Amino acid sequence: MPNFVTLAVAGSRKTQSVIEHCASLPTERRALVLTFTQANQEELRRRLAQYAGDHLGVEVMGWYTFLLRHFAKPFFPFKFPGKRVLGFNYEGRPFTLAKGIHRFLDSKDAAYACELGRLSNELISASGGSALRRLEALYDEILVDEVQDLSAHDWEILDHLLDSTIDIRMVGDIRQSVLATNPRSAKNRRYAYADSIEWFRERERQNRLSIIERAVTWRCHQGIASFSDTIFDSTWAFPPTRSLNEVTTEHDGVFLLKKQHIEAYIERFSPQCLRHSVSSGAKLDLPFINFKVSKGATYKRVLILPTAPITAFIQKGVALEAGPAASFYVAVTRAEQSVAIVLDKCGETALPFWVP
Repeated sequence: MPNFVTLAVAGSRKTQSVIEHCASLPTERRALVLTFTQANQEELRRRLAQYAGDHLGVEVMGWYTFLLRHFAKPFFPFKFPGKRVLGFNYEGRPFTLAKGIHRFLDSKDAAYACELGRLSNELISASGGSALRRLEALYDEILVDEVQDLSAHDWEILDHLLDSTIDIRMVGDIRQSVLATNPRSAKNRRYAYADSIEWFRERERQNRLSIIERAVTWRCHQGIASFSDTIFDSTWAFPPTRSLNEVTTEHDGVFLLKKQHIEAYIERFSPQCLRHSVSSGAKLDLPFINFKVSKGATYKRVLILPTAPITAFIQKGVALEAGPAASFYVAVTRAEQSVAIVLDKCGETALPFWVP
C-alpha cells in the first residue's frame, strides 16, 4: 500500500525521518513536503538543503500555502465564475451568517484562513476532479509532517489525497496535538486534536493506509518516557515508549518539588521553567515559557508548574482529558534527563520529592 502514517512518540526523530526519506528518493522523483507551522517549514528546508540538496524535485510548503496555490487560487472560478482569490487573511473571520463568496473572501478578495480548508474541499468537487488531476501531474508523492496539527475540513482533503494516484506519507505524534489549523470549526470535531487517532484507525480498517507505530525516543530518559506513557490512560492503546537515551547524570527521572525548594533547585540544575499559560504562573517570578510554545524544543531539564487537572492526575490518579493530557505530554517530553513538578503534597503518587 503506497499510503502510510507513522505515529511516533516525542523525541523519535520524526522530522529527520522525513528528511532521510526525501534523501533516499531518486533525484527525478517529484515530492511535496507539507507542514503547518512556519518554524517547522524553515527547519525542513534547512535540513533538506543539508541532506538532500541535490534533490531539486523536493519542495517544502506550508499547509495554507498548499491550499491557496493548488486549490483556492486556480479553481475559485469553478465555484464563483469571474472571481479570483487575491490574497490571504490569516486573522479575519467572516460574519456568522455570511453566505456565498462572503463566507470565503473578505472585502479585498483575500481568502480567510479559517475557511480555506472548507473552500478547498468544495473546489475539489466543483472542479469535477480537475484539481486532483492537476496535483497528480505535479507530484509523485506528498509527505505531511506534524499531521496531528490538521483539523476540520483538512481531513476531507486528506481523504481526497488518499484516493488519488499520489503516494501519501504522513508523520505525527497524536499525543502532541496542541495546535490546529482551524481550532474553532465544528467540522469533524470527533477527530479534533488527540482524537485524530480515530481518523487514522478508521482509514486503516478501510485498507486505505497503513499505520506504523514508532515508540522509541532518543531524547527522554527512560524514567521520563515511562511517566509520559501514563499521561494518556490505557484506553488510548498507545504502545509503551522505549528510551535510547543512555546518558546517566546525578539527577535523572521525574520528581516532585516543593515551592520552598524551587530556588535551590534552579540554582543547582538550571531547568527550563514551563507553565500552561501566563495566568498559571503569575505568582512565581520565574523565566517561564508556555507548554505550547515549547513544542518542538529540547532541554536537558524542565521544571513544570502544574494546572489543577495535572495536580489531580498526580495526587489522585484522575484521568486527564485529551487536551490537557496533550499539553502536559508536550511539557514533560521536552526534557532529556529530568522533570521537576512543583507540588507541596504528593497525594497517592509514588513520585519522589527532590530536596536540597
